[in-house]
Amino acid sequence: MKKTAAPKAAAEKVTAVKKHSGQTALLFGKYGRPSASDQALRGAVFYLMSGHGGPDPGAVGQYGNAKLAEDEYAYDVTVRLARVLMEHGATVHMIVQDPNDGIRDEGVLLMDADELTYPNLTIPLGHVARLRQYTNAVNRLHGRYGKAYQRMITIHVDSRSAGLNTDVFFYHHERSAVGLRLAKNIHQVFKRRYLRYQPNRPYVGTVSPRTSLYVVRNSYAPTVFIELGNIRNSKDQRRFVLPQNRQALANWICEGAIADYRGK
Repeated sequence: MKKTAAPKAAAEKVTAVKKHSGQTALLFGKYGRPSASDQALRGAVFYLMSGHGGPDPGAVGQYGNAKLAEDEYAYDVTVRLARVLMEHGATVHMIVQDPNDGIRDEGVLLMDADELTYPNLTIPLGHVARLRQYTNAVNRLHGRYGKAYQRMITIHVDSRSAGLNTDVFFYHHERSAVGLRLAKNIHQVFKRRYLRYQPNRPYVGTVSPRTSLYVVRNSYAPTVFIELGNIRNSKDQRRFVLPQNRQALANWICEGAIADYRGK
């Protein structure tokens, strides 16, 4: 994966950022508040949901003496994605928010359980209750924007056999043509980037329907559900523990979102 530069550093303390265009508070840590460098996504609204959180760390992988938790790495990629989308003029709502973890550049991200659901809700332990809470937050916000371009991207990390090296996979609702189009546009970016930066390694990530997923089935906004890799596999772990790789993942997802918005 290309070693993409992280955003330019700003204030060194963790700062809660609220944009006045109706966006929710976003925590970007030392990188501070993003400013729009262009308006490629002006008028677009994105709901970003990182997998698990609160009392549920999701999948956990062993990395030397440390443990890697799905919710921490999914959140870091998601908040990086929020920042780059905002740099292109998008309105962004982070559905899962951590009050003290912004963008982090450590390899091993420490586990905690203090994430909240927008706007300030304690995340329940029950799986279905948690997913319902997340989806309800999206659906309440959805009505604000009328016929605007609105999309939801939810980011997860898979857990499979430790020996299985996987690629990035994309899921959508079987009856959502616009959800399928967004998934395909992001997928095409990943295929091009792998061909350029890892030409000797075939990319086998796919786009497929998976309507059974709760948030895909129940979100009013067309949804793309992304699995970033296998947190138990040593090769896939490099995709997560290197901060430049987490930034590349965010940048590539954003690039696909821009392509989709231009072609809407």
